[in-house]
Amino acid sequence: MLEELKEKVYLANMELPKRGLVTYTWGNVSEIDRATGYFVIKPSGVDYETMTPDDMVVMDLDGNRVEGRYKPSSDTPTHLELYKRYADIGGVVHTHSPEATSWAQAGRSIPLYGTTHADYFYGEIPCARGLTQEEIDEAYEKNTGLVIIETFDSRGLNPIYTPAVLCVNHGPFTWGKDAAEAVHNAVVLEEVAKMATKTELINPKVQSAPDRIRDKHFFRKHGENAYYGQN
Repeated sequence: MLEELKEKVYLANMELPKRGLVTYTWGNVSEIDRATGYFVIKPSGVDYETMTPDDMVVMDLDGNRVEGRYKPSSDTPTHLELYKRYADIGGVVHTHSPEATSWAQAGRSIPLYGTTHADYFYGEIPCARGLTQEEIDEAYEKNTGLVIIETFDSRGLNPIYTPAVLCVNHGPFTWGKDAAEAVHNAVVLEEVAKMATKTELINPKVQSAPDRIRDKHFFRKHGENAYYGQN
C-alpha cells in the first residue's frame, strides 16, 4: 500500500542525517496522501543505517496503524493534528537540530534579521507556549500539535507563509507541500537559527529587518507575483 509514498518518505527521512539535522534517531518525516486520507511516517526508534522503505508505517487520520510491522514515530499524533487542521500541509518534519533547538530551549522566537530568513519565512519563527502538566499527562504528543495550532491561530499567522515553529523546551517542527519541501524548510530553519545566534552575538542591540525588506524578499519568491527562479 502506498509504495511510492513510502519510498518518498524514506528518502526524505534519510536527508535528515545527511544534512546534519539529527543524531541517532532524533527525528521523523511524514507525508500525507490526501486522496486516501492516509499518511506515511518513520517508525519509532529505528536506526537510519538499517531503515528501508518497507519499514515506513501507514497511518490514518484517526491515529490507527493501517500497515507496517513497526510502531510509528512517537510524534505521530503531532503530525496528525497538523494534517487535520491544515489542508495545504502535505509533509511534516520534526528534528532536534542543535541551532533551532537552542532557540526552542531558550523559549524564544527567532526574529527576522535578514533576507535569508525572509526568503522562506514571513516574519519571526514563533515559539509556542509550554504545555501544562495536565496537557502533558493527558496526551503529550497530541497536545503538542494542538499548541502549535493555537500559536498560529492566536497570533494570526499563516502556516503556509511561516512553515515552522519552535516548541519550547523541545525543538522545531517544519512542514511543506510534501515531505521533501518540509525537509528543505527544516534545513533552512537550522541555518536561519545559526545566523540569528551569531547576529545577536555580534550586535546584542540588533533590530529586526524592516517590513519592506521582509515583504520584498518573501513575495518575490512566493505568491502570484513571484519572479524568483525559472518559470
